[in-house]
Amino acid sequence: MQMKGKQLVVIGGGAAGFFCAVNAARLGIRVILLEKTGKLLSKVKVSGGGRCNVTHACYDIGEMIKRYPRGGHFVRKAFHQFFTTDTIQWFKERGVELKTEEDGRMFPVSNSSQTVIDCLMKEASAHGVDIRMHAEVVKIEAVAGPGEDVEAVADQVFFKVRLSSGQVLEADAVCIACGGYPKSSMFGWIRDLGHTIEEPVPSLFTFNMPDNGITKLMGVSVPDARVRVTGSKLQEKGALLITHWGMSGPAVLRLSAWGARELAAAGYQFTALVNWTGEMTEDAMRERLQQVRYEWAGGKVGGKNPFTLPARLWEYALEACGIRSDLRWADLPAKETNKLVRFLAAGEFAVAGKTTFKEEFVTAGGVKLTEVDPATMQSKKIPGIFFAGEILDVDGVTGGFNFQHAWTSGWIVAKTLQLL
Repeated sequence: MQMKGKQLVVIGGGAAGFFCAVNAARLGIRVILLEKTGKLLSKVKVSGGGRCNVTHACYDIGEMIKRYPRGGHFVRKAFHQFFTTDTIQWFKERGVELKTEEDGRMFPVSNSSQTVIDCLMKEASAHGVDIRMHAEVVKIEAVAGPGEDVEAVADQVFFKVRLSSGQVLEADAVCIACGGYPKSSMFGWIRDLGHTIEEPVPSLFTFNMPDNGITKLMGVSVPDARVRVTGSKLQEKGALLITHWGMSGPAVLRLSAWGARELAAAGYQFTALVNWTGEMTEDAMRERLQQVRYEWAGGKVGGKNPFTLPARLWEYALEACGIRSDLRWADLPAKETNKLVRFLAAGEFAVAGKTTFKEEFVTAGGVKLTEVDPATMQSKKIPGIFFAGEILDVDGVTGGFNFQHAWTSGWIVAKTLQLL
């Protein structure tokens, strides 16, 4: 099937759908992009606090795939075709320079997601992508020529894409890039194509701690904490942010991604253990506290702390352990010392529920990866059907990894269509 001059329908106006559409249109393929809402590139808009975390400054595929709780082996194969350096170059060629922050996240130099949106919209306009809003797909039908087998004769197959409005579009190929769905029932029209759906559960969420006094410290951030989930192997290290509903920050978000299925099975009811210092053991803490009892003997316990923790957190720790802040270090009893060590090394916090991280909704789950060829993003069930982005059972931790998968998979679909 020669695609040049033929029609591709892309379902989804997000990062993966747009990247597929503009790269395919550049190759002379007629592209119709369907978006069921009234907004285009909505996740691009809100990502990174409105700055758009385009990708991550990781240039080793083996290292990169460790950031994907699900789909690591799948994206390994895909990244050999289009990787971080390719993303940087693609945007640079179109006037969008990226910068790298300390933690590896990459943003446009403008610090505005609108720069990325404008770039993609300009490309779509320049290459004649036909964008249609409020266009919800309800069914895709593969239609073969008379007496032909749909799965065997790709050259003779075309597709009818039915919209909720009743309109029917014809396409020579279809790229499904509609993002993840929160409910399994919403995948019905994809199941109808013969594809298996891995049950969707939320990924990248924050921990709710209702009625816990720690929430009084909302806004306090600890740069290097370790968070564990009791009764499991789940643990992550990094910045932790206390919010008015509980805990967030990179350490919690990464933990939620790796534990997406396990925490869902627990009904989001579990106990989190926090080491506020990151790496320091209980023994090392106890030794340090004994040391400062002599070094700061006449000073007040609440005056300063030996672990460089935020002042409000230190005050809270003392209060939680029943230690008066005006107590002299020399008078700190062993019993209270042990309580303080326990709180700092493994403070227990009951989690009851979750909150989606801002508007950056990410799901674990989607189209089963064994049914899609990672080299082409083409369905193994029906030739001519492609998948890109989060609709696949691939999800990364926070930091630009989900966008990199979106750019890569969208680009591969376009490249594959060029070669067909």
